Amino acid sequence: MKLQARSSGPLSGLVVVDLTRVLAGPYCTMILADLGARVIKVEIPEKGDDARQVGPFVAEGEEAISAYFFSINRNKESIALDLKRAEDRVVFDRLLESADILVENFTPGTLSRLGYSWEKLHREHPRLVLASISGFGQTGPYRDLPAYDMVVQAMGGLLSLTGEEGGVPTRVGVSIGDLAAGMFAAIGIQAAVFERIRTSVGKHVDVAMLDSQVALLENALARLQVDKRTPAPIGSRHPSITPFGLFQALDGQLVVAAGNDAMFVKLCDALGTVHLCDDPRFSTNAARCEHHSDLKRQIDAALASRSVGSWLEHLRAAGIPCGSLNDVEDVMSDPQVIARGMLVELPIGRDRRLKVAGNPIQFAGSPPARPIRAPRLDEHRSALLQELGLEGAATVL
Repeated sequence: MKLQARSSGPLSGLVVVDLTRVLAGPYCTMILADLGARVIKVEIPEKGDDARQVGPFVAEGEEAISAYFFSINRNKESIALDLKRAEDRVVFDRLLESADILVENFTPGTLSRLGYSWEKLHREHPRLVLASISGFGQTGPYRDLPAYDMVVQAMGGLLSLTGEEGGVPTRVGVSIGDLAAGMFAAIGIQAAVFERIRTSVGKHVDVAMLDSQVALLENALARLQVDKRTPAPIGSRHPSITPFGLFQALDGQLVVAAGNDAMFVKLCDALGTVHLCDDPRFSTNAARCEHHSDLKRQIDAALASRSVGSWLEHLRAAGIPCGSLNDVEDVMSDPQVIARGMLVELPIGRDRRLKVAGNPIQFAGSPPARPIRAPRLDEHRSALLQELGLEGAATVL
């Protein structure tokens, strides 16, 4: 017997077996689940995904439920299996018979040592797409090294670009090393599935956290080669566009982004500083980048007379790209964020609900599917075994 796929969403019809844990892999499979794939999360018995032990925690009787795990594992089902046990491998093999996609983020070689090498999987399930997410990929001299987000942010150059000018390198405030790898893996998986439609053959998708950081370096690689200077932290401003960053108003900071010469003229008009347009230091974008500190002082002086709210209203009316400097609490009350459905409230215990970030991929004319909370460990064992025709299988927990 095979698992039934979900019947709604762009990826409906696809069944994903998810061996991942912590962040990069679960983030990838959450994206697939949000888009309609059925995701079966296979966890370690008794312990489960390592993220279940990462805080903050919500008390539920004598149990502590991880809000970290809760935030990245919605729309999934959980079964606990020990792939070193023969009886559990029977269940896992049956899951693979139903799977379109298998996702894992073990250290390279682990899946093979468990008896599920890509060669074996591809021979027995030629249509299966395997996605492997790791710190450094399945090849190369760093292949066997462990990695965390901080490691790849540092090694991938991102850490060297982040922070205040002249200050120490600073970690990006979210785990962009994991998140980027998860997103690239989701893209790669969908590309492999699309190719399978033509060929009927699955592919092994190999995504490395370090590679993903290099892919995010944007124009830093080009600037190094063209300017012959190693890019370094420069605070909130843009290295190639000015004015483009944080500026000081009467009661706080706001972002102003004048991305071209015409927009700079409009900004000067809105600020009442049209004389700046005639200043040779600011007449072109290249000149403004060279004299960015002088220009920032001029703009800050102009903004000092009014509040952030007043300036945002005025600048937006003039068509100037600008925005408030929101903290996380501000984001959760932002009317645009709310209107777009980007905060999803789900139960985390009997008497507690938490809001998590919603799916940013929306489709015109299609209302978003109602999400389901993250599963409790082994929550779906009985239903899955019954669906697979394995009701008599041994209980792990």
